[in-house]
Amino acid sequence: MDFDQLLVRFFGTDDFTTLPPERIVTGVEALRLQFGLEKDSGRRFALWCLMYMLDVAPDLDDAFEDEDDREAARDFMDAAAREMSEDED
Repeated sequence: MDFDQLLVRFFGTDDFTTLPPERIVTGVEALRLQFGLEKDSGRRFALWCLMYMLDVAPDLDDAFEDEDDREAARDFMDAAAREMSEDED
């Protein structure tokens, strides 16, 4: 799943900065619902990554039963933190 495609799917645009607050709320609700229903681990992981980037992700222990999935999520969190740190420099 492509990040921009996920934004369009749940928020109707790939430019998140243009969204009114109520559209963000409904998009996040739809994203959480889809995450809860998703059975495919790859898609579920992509949805969690988007939720993480939006600061609405569930705790790893709640989100993933499999330790490998939790470790992949930790790796993603570390990579995102490094990227944001590099952007600040």
